[in-house]
Amino acid sequence: MKSTIKPTERLANKARLVLRVNYFTSFFSILFCCICLFMLDITQVIPWIFLSFGILNLINTLLYYLHKNLTLTYNIVSIMTLAGASIITLYSGGINSPFIFVLALIVVAGYVTTKKYGTLYLNLNLLIIVLIYSQSIADFSFATNVIPAKSKDIFALLSVLFSVYLLGGVFGKNLLHAHHTLYKTKDKLEAKINEKETLLKEVHHRVKNNLQTVSSLLSLQARNVDDIETKTLLKNSQNRVIAMAMVHEMLYMREDIAKIGYQSYVEELAEYLVRSIKGTSKNITLDIDIPNVKLNIDTAIPLGLLINEAVTNALKYGIVDDSQGVIFIRLRKGDFDEYVLNIGDTGVGFSETINHKTTKSLGLKLIHNLARQLHGSIMRDITKKGTHYIVKFKEIHQQIPSVA
Repeated sequence: MKSTIKPTERLANKARLVLRVNYFTSFFSILFCCICLFMLDITQVIPWIFLSFGILNLINTLLYYLHKNLTLTYNIVSIMTLAGASIITLYSGGINSPFIFVLALIVVAGYVTTKKYGTLYLNLNLLIIVLIYSQSIADFSFATNVIPAKSKDIFALLSVLFSVYLLGGVFGKNLLHAHHTLYKTKDKLEAKINEKETLLKEVHHRVKNNLQTVSSLLSLQARNVDDIETKTLLKNSQNRVIAMAMVHEMLYMREDIAKIGYQSYVEELAEYLVRSIKGTSKNITLDIDIPNVKLNIDTAIPLGLLINEAVTNALKYGIVDDSQGVIFIRLRKGDFDEYVLNIGDTGVGFSETINHKTTKSLGLKLIHNLARQLHGSIMRDITKKGTHYIVKFKEIHQQIPSVA
């Protein structure tokens, strides 16, 4: 199920966060400029970096409303912040400057945007910090500390307050809001999914009941018919309906409503057919080997009908009367998402000259038609005693039309 959060809504949330941070940092940068000039007696480099950043970032933010390119706006402010914070750090004590913590905020902003930008700015910041440290311990330093001794503590306090407030009051608050929104959306999605699963299970349950009703009607009709051939046709139709009903029954009784475990389905179907055709006879052995195969309903039903026809033919025409015999059903997943079904019996078999084109047998025709419905191929293995088929097919994926 697709998320109900549209891409435009996610972009709008990111845009609000970036613009809010931009307005906040522009305002405080200009405020810092005034504090440096008029209160802290800092007149070199630092206040002019604050002022330049504040004005340029404000222009960058306003330009977003024209070009609507959030990535461009974010990268411009990040580069300006990176450059401005690095210069201010160098001129306010280097590696010992409290303003160095602002560099970490760029990394946080990057990860809030995307993992790619977060990783990029993390590596850039690590490199810049190492360079600042190298410059601080070098014999020759081109950037001197322009903070007056009397103003160092106040500048440090303002720098830390700015970093903490931006991290907690802006990023933290918005991330928490996004976190709560995500969980609310998740809860709504889970509720909708559970509702849809319940409805879908109810649909499968109703379909199964309707098919069982059809099966019962066919059974009643067969009891009122004296003609053996007609009675047989009705019984065969009843078995085909039951084969379909079993698929829907398994889908609503299990947790996974998209696919069914095919081993248990084939076992139940084959055992039902043996009881239906041979009664309580113990002469039929079922050798079923379908490990860890799950199929969706679009594949399970035609394949189930194919197996129904093959097993029915084996029980009626292959293993005749009270003869002993074995019915083999083996399903494996091969290469390139292809499945291979080997199905056969140790009965009397039939002539190689008989095929689905020359015979009047509906069962044989259905086996080939169902193989074609599975977009697969079927061939008879004449090297073994009895009747054996090799069916190759791929799982059918129904195309669901998109909703505008």
